[in-house]
Amino acid sequence: MYESLPDSDAILAQFNRLIQELLRGNMQRNTFRPWEIEILLDIEGCSLRENAKRDTLKRYQKAVQRHMEKGARLPLKLSEYLEAVKMKRPAESQPVAS
Repeated sequence: MYESLPDSDAILAQFNRLIQELLRGNMQRNTFRPWEIEILLDIEGCSLRENAKRDTLKRYQKAVQRHMEKGARLPLKLSEYLEAVKMKRPAESQPVAS
């Protein structure tokens, strides 16, 4: 399905461009790669609160950059990022036994 993907640096640059377009609120194009469409549909499906959307997208963008620096071929989806954040929070709020 994704056998002809460019290298991960090129994909990360495309991902960053996509997120910047979302943050600005204006898409300057009408053609997208299949993985970009998956990302956009996933973001839409996450139903972010409008007042938190900008900050959430910025944190998500940083998480994707770290994810791809570790060798991932494609950006993780926003839903995957939000799930990981949700799973991490309860563990951080647990009191440390002495």
